[in-house]
Amino acid sequence: MNLFIRSLLLLLACCASVAQAADSGWLRNAQNSHAEVRLRSASHGENAQLLLDIHLEKGWKTYWRSPGEGGVAPEIRWQTPEVKAQWHWPAPARFDVSGLTTQGYKGNITLPIDIASLPGATLAGTLTLSTCSDVCILTDFPFNLDLTQAVDGDFARDYAQAMGQIPAASGVTDQLDASYRNGELQIRAQRQQGWSKPELFFDYPQGSMLAAPHISVTGDTLTARVAVTDEWGEAAPDLQGKSLSLVVADAGIAQQSTVIIGSQPLVSESGSQTLWSVLLLALLGGLILNLMPCVLPVLAIKLSSLVQQQGQTRRQTRQQFLASSAGIVFSFMLLAALMTGLRLSGQALGWGIQFQSGGFLLAMVLVMFLFTASLFDLLQFRLPSSLNTRLATQGGNGLLGHFGQGAFATLLATPCSAPFLGTAVAYALTAALPQLWLLFAALGIGMSLPWLLVAALPGLARCLPRPGRWMVHLRTMLGLLMLIATFWLVTLLIPHWGNTVAMVLGGVLLLVLCGWLIQHRALQQAGVVFITLTLVGAVFLMTRIAPEEETLYWQPLTEAAINQALEQDKRVFVDVTADWCITCKVNKSRVLNQPDVRAALKAEDVVLLRGDWTQPDPAIGEFLRKRDRVAIPFNQIYGPALPHGHILSPLLSREAVISTLSEAKK
Repeated sequence: MNLFIRSLLLLLACCASVAQAADSGWLRNAQNSHAEVRLRSASHGENAQLLLDIHLEKGWKTYWRSPGEGGVAPEIRWQTPEVKAQWHWPAPARFDVSGLTTQGYKGNITLPIDIASLPGATLAGTLTLSTCSDVCILTDFPFNLDLTQAVDGDFARDYAQAMGQIPAASGVTDQLDASYRNGELQIRAQRQQGWSKPELFFDYPQGSMLAAPHISVTGDTLTARVAVTDEWGEAAPDLQGKSLSLVVADAGIAQQSTVIIGSQPLVSESGSQTLWSVLLLALLGGLILNLMPCVLPVLAIKLSSLVQQQGQTRRQTRQQFLASSAGIVFSFMLLAALMTGLRLSGQALGWGIQFQSGGFLLAMVLVMFLFTASLFDLLQFRLPSSLNTRLATQGGNGLLGHFGQGAFATLLATPCSAPFLGTAVAYALTAALPQLWLLFAALGIGMSLPWLLVAALPGLARCLPRPGRWMVHLRTMLGLLMLIATFWLVTLLIPHWGNTVAMVLGGVLLLVLCGWLIQHRALQQAGVVFITLTLVGAVFLMTRIAPEEETLYWQPLTEAAINQALEQDKRVFVDVTADWCITCKVNKSRVLNQPDVRAALKAEDVVLLRGDWTQPDPAIGEFLRKRDRVAIPFNQIYGPALPHGHILSPLLSREAVISTLSEAKK
């Protein structure tokens, strides 16, 4: 009994040491009706425990200790400088707004703070809180806590609960490593029990800014890649050997860690492959580009060139195909120069982005018009005799013409993203400039391989039947192919130059066709064809002006829309497309418009998000960059079972879309 009494007295004595507390009540500021704060404190002699309660209206947020690319962390300016405060921060959430990534909190949050060196019986200062929605407000909340007030009976419990939300020093990762090279931070974390929905939050190293991480999980290993720049968005500082503070969170628990950044690559996926392996991908991607649907108009140029080889010597055939190969490689070098200029100027990078320019499209239409007129024998291009001799011309079709054919073929092929091509281009656009040029050269060599094969074996060019009337018919068919391709380019001018310009150019193309018919003494047929094609062209242009309504409900593509859908346990189908992307049109017709795929996309828990990259859009460019993609079509599926998304092949298949949507369910 005496032991029990002594124990009770000792417990009362201990409680007496924390029997002084203070509560500011809920503080508000007339200039900010979207937030209110409350400070509570319990003293322990010269030390104290402080709870900062923050209540935010729906749609508003405040920031973590490292806010990210925007925002200001909560801060207290103490009235007495001797106060030493240690803040404790729960794991935050990541917000992506207008291409900026930030780290912070929404709703209600409690931040525990340990106070040392109390100045006396009062604790006073001013809390500065940054809150953001569509706009940001920086608000001051002055406070004065009287530590002689009676203790709040719930304070000890609330403080213990708040400390329970603070990331622990272990418990999430079994091993954690980081490395840095070429403006990219790589992180690898292993966890024996696997990963559910992992997240990473960073304290930014001095002088650097870190983008949102691209996370992938294989078994028990998490790998993350993070783009790094300086504070102005320019070249990144060297982080090798520096200390990185980060929080790793998964399945409701979080771990605070510190790791020294090394230099050896950790991520073994496409973005960190060796240069030699990416060079091989570039060669394959360039070769496969010859088989993509957007190369249909290029086929007319190639077939026309083959037809013209009849009766020529092996030496002439080899020279002409080597000239065409040189034109392809030269055109890829021009693209490398364009990408270099865009990178140095801080502009968006992407494969085929030149088709977003109205001036480029107009120039392409004019060149295609000249090719078409030439195939219809309405225009003849002949170089001066002296230049003809130097270029070893024959029949007005010299090496310079073949060089131009190769260069033009490349420009027409760039709206397509072939397998392996996206990986190689993505690597090139983030690599050092010498590697960028080397990889674009490999792409050009890959695309020119069929031409080089004919140059090595000129006899292949003479496998066609002997010259005859069939060549005239083939030339006519190729001219019609070029005419159709030119019509397609004209429709792409509508967003840039308006309907009137497009219809005028379309009329000129119809006149070219009728001129060819008249030239071949087919006047009556010309009239019939002119009327028919005029009606067809008008209907085609009208469908471009006012596209048919789709039964699928597409919403604008944003990171926030993806996150909102995932929070509601919904699946997400992402489609980034453009009017100039022929592969996108093929995917839509061959896959997305099929009944079984449409039925899967119409499920109640599926959210459809579409980004239109027909014209320059920095938000879409940033969206693709975060996923290490620079080309379209781009399709990705998210869901409760695929929180980080699964990227589909550029050439969609019905089976892949339906099966991945099924896998995305819980």
